[in-house]
Amino acid sequence: MEIAPDSIPRASLYKILIGSVVPRPIGWISTINASGQPNLAPFSFFNVVCPKPPTVLFCPMIRGTDGNTKDTLNNVRVTGEFVVNIFGEDLAAEMIATSVEVTQEVNEFELAELESAPSTVVKPPRVARSPIHFECQLTQVVEIGNNPGCGSVVIGEIVHLHVDERVLFDGDKIDLAALKPIGRLAGSAYVRMTDLFEMERPKSQISKK
Repeated sequence: MEIAPDSIPRASLYKILIGSVVPRPIGWISTINASGQPNLAPFSFFNVVCPKPPTVLFCPMIRGTDGNTKDTLNNVRVTGEFVVNIFGEDLAAEMIATSVEVTQEVNEFELAELESAPSTVVKPPRVARSPIHFECQLTQVVEIGNNPGCGSVVIGEIVHLHVDERVLFDGDKIDLAALKPIGRLAGSAYVRMTDLFEMERPKSQISKK
């Protein structure tokens, strides 16, 4: 089947995309608004950009329900800060609880009965039970359209990290068996890390400068 993107409904194209790009890591993003109201929401359009400077990105889409931008994006634009809370399957139920669309007055920490913890450098709180946190300052927002189905690329520099020793070994390696990460698939499907295999990457054939 050959498909021109503009020949099928937006919803169908979305299903093909999220069913093809799998599994996706989930960035659990905490922010605050101008008055200090916390917000917490998961984004599976999320990844690392580079280590120098340490940079991550996530991509909030414009809501299809009312055509408005999400509170997370609005908060980041106002404060220039956010926290990425990395979590495992033990927090999956709380994560999905915070994915609900609610008005901006709702505190998702309270909604999901999650304890917050203060950050060290930025103002948004952290999810206390998450074993890893990236405190981030906004670098830039790249807008991709302004209609439902469009989105933004939010790029932030990590200015402080919290890593629980129970998921860390050798000082700089994450113990995946302890973290028990989950990934986003399509529809209501998620994946656990239950079948791990390793492959050695070929050595570089480019000479060092």
